[in-house]
Amino acid sequence: MRLLLVEDTEDVAEAIVASFARRGDAVDHVSTVDAAAETICVQEYDVVILDIMLPDGSGTDVLKALRSARKQTPVLVLTARADVGDRVAALDGGADDYVVKPFDLREIHARVRALARRAGSERAGVVEFGDLVFDPAGRSLDIGGSPVSLTRREFSLLEIMLANRGRVIPKERIFDRMFSFNEEEVGINTVEIHVARLRRKLEGSRVQIRTLRGLGYQLVAEH
Repeated sequence: MRLLLVEDTEDVAEAIVASFARRGDAVDHVSTVDAAAETICVQEYDVVILDIMLPDGSGTDVLKALRSARKQTPVLVLTARADVGDRVAALDGGADDYVVKPFDLREIHARVRALARRAGSERAGVVEFGDLVFDPAGRSLDIGGSPVSLTRREFSLLEIMLANRGRVIPKERIFDRMFSFNEEEVGINTVEIHVARLRRKLEGSRVQIRTLRGLGYQLVAEH
């Protein structure tokens, strides 16, 4: 997943970014309303994690900008405000979920996964495709009943491909979902390396990654 975190408390932001990075997710972090507005103009995200109290204004301004631009990106609001009126205002303003600080990072992960599923076609937490059983929450993959170990990048790539299974995914879109702005040293051809490694992990299964030259990749399953 590609996430945007809008949070001005540095230690909180570092903890969130590090926790999602360990999963293999790409997180862009900004700390102001202005920076968030600039970022959402140039980048699409699977989920936005949004603090309300920011140094140059309110996170609700970011929310308004998103919805005014007709972007339906799921938004999880993070704030220290526990008042019911504040929660109602955020949800009525277009937020999809609301968590009060302090929070457990495991809850943030679960809520972000739920929002991403709700925005897509996937409703169940565990994905079954061919002889693959993929559990994003448990970070596990079984092939034909046997566990298969994945690196965080392979995990991220498989998650992207399963979310788009059967469809052709351009290499650029995969790159966009796997890497954040601060990973400038990573080139787009890195995608080919990770695809090759994931292919090896899928060898012997009923699922394969097809390369359609000039178009991208497609995850398919034999019947």
